[in-house]
Amino acid sequence: MPRVNAEAFSAARTAARPPARTGLRWLTGVAVAALLLSSCAKGVSDTPEPSDSEYGPNAQISGQLQVMGFGAGDEIATTRLDLAKKAVSPATVKLVEGDLDVQQFLSAVASGKPPAIVYANRDQIGTFASRGAIISLDKCIAGEAIAMADFNEAAVAQVTFNGKVYGIPEFNQVQVTQANGDLLKKAGLTIDDVNGSDWDKLAMANEKLAKTEKGKIKTIGYDPKMPEFLPLWAKANGVDMISADGKTAQLNDPKVVQALEFAVNLYKAQGGFGKVKAYRDSADFFGAKNQFATNTLGAMPMEQWYINVLNDVSPDAPMAFDTYRTPQSEPLAFASGSAWAIPKGSASAAGACRLAKTMTMVDSWMAAAKVRADKRAAEKKPFTGVLTGNKTADAQIKTLVKPSGDSKWDSGVAAAYEANEHTFALPANPADAEFKSAWQDAVNRVLNGQQQPQAAMDQAQKEAQAALDKAWANLKDE
Repeated sequence: MPRVNAEAFSAARTAARPPARTGLRWLTGVAVAALLLSSCAKGVSDTPEPSDSEYGPNAQISGQLQVMGFGAGDEIATTRLDLAKKAVSPATVKLVEGDLDVQQFLSAVASGKPPAIVYANRDQIGTFASRGAIISLDKCIAGEAIAMADFNEAAVAQVTFNGKVYGIPEFNQVQVTQANGDLLKKAGLTIDDVNGSDWDKLAMANEKLAKTEKGKIKTIGYDPKMPEFLPLWAKANGVDMISADGKTAQLNDPKVVQALEFAVNLYKAQGGFGKVKAYRDSADFFGAKNQFATNTLGAMPMEQWYINVLNDVSPDAPMAFDTYRTPQSEPLAFASGSAWAIPKGSASAAGACRLAKTMTMVDSWMAAAKVRADKRAAEKKPFTGVLTGNKTADAQIKTLVKPSGDSKWDSGVAAAYEANEHTFALPANPADAEFKSAWQDAVNRVLNGQQQPQAAMDQAQKEAQAALDKAWANLKDE
């Protein structure tokens, strides 16, 4: 995604929840993080976990609850945070805002002075849990009667490690097919040609939509969004990139390699990934002159929050939407998002548990959604819903979504909600960062012309499996 200025991003946030924490500090500090994780596991190993009686309605909560990694930047956050503050009173809440700094967090755990609660990417939970940086929430869930059945199954699976839940999911991000309807029409195409339901048709549509002039791209035909969406393409092709138990990498499975080859060929047909990336990075991604509004992109899979951004900054853009679909025409989305977790040694696990429950419960989400819906109505803009990670809340919030009077935007909202009902996620494992780095680095080597897909994924398979084997073995030794 291109770099955007703070003002543009802030404006976009008023209409849409921004992307989940990227975890860039996590990926760039794997070696340091691993060292810190090892030391923190030993440094707080004698700290007893809270007993059953410490959670629940009669729990004594006092002092200050330090919250790391969460920012109250919009009404969806502030409304729920106000409710959470009341729920943990007389304790007070202090936010350490900004994306979670993993090294700072792990250092705090290792020192025995962690925050009360942490807000992390769901794909970080497995490693945190395996190294003792966070505690199981099973007692918390039972004591506070958190309705886990309300949550999206894929989201819960992503925070469940070795049979225990270590995070309470918050928000769900899913991909939908987003396209320029005018460009489709001029090329004699429809949204069905670019939604992924037929890869041969998609390849032909890509060539019809792509435009170059004197060797320079003028319109990107189709952007498969590599490397980040490889799990989506692989799953659509019939394979998971890691086994359900999180122990076996499947990165060089023929169907993964085939999916990568297909995506790479979409870029090659447009002059190569380098040219496509340079052109897409030059777009006013969050502004009125974005790639759809300026007719410089035919179609791409993209997270649902971008629909809100487009509607806010370029409501007249000629958009067309559908879910991302498998070759069997089934909707599919690769779910991601954040979760609340309690660090080992938390000064108030009971308060942290109460806060996590309140932030993610149906009533809190509904209160926040009503505030946003009223704000959007006052601005004479449509309310397009919120995907929370709590499926019961999602269903109730959806009742607040009213027809906008513009069928293209209504179809985008419908696609997002449909995608949210057909999600998958990579399972938690003790080598989350290393596993992700292995396959993303492999894809980047292919995109940059350094390796062929098979060789790159063979290398990634060896790296990922070695990391998984080591991490699981270390877990058994502790």
